[in-house]
Amino acid sequence: METIQVVLDTKLLRAADRAARRSKMNRSALIRVALREHLQKLDLRAMEARDRAGFATAPQGSGESPAWESEAVWPEE
Repeated sequence: METIQVVLDTKLLRAADRAARRSKMNRSALIRVALREHLQKLDLRAMEARDRAGFATAPQGSGESPAWESEAVWPEE
């Protein structure tokens, strides 16, 4: 693990310390968890953007979905 310096304004630092105490972890652990979650969200957004771009360039044809429509219907009880 590497040690780094991060500059935070006082209000953000206090909020981070409160959140760390509530989560029963230290400040560094809280920042690691938050950064991992943020990076995962960025990856997900990038994949969604890639998929949107792909569907925009090659939209689904009218005859492509009928075979799957019965699969999308919930069975009646």
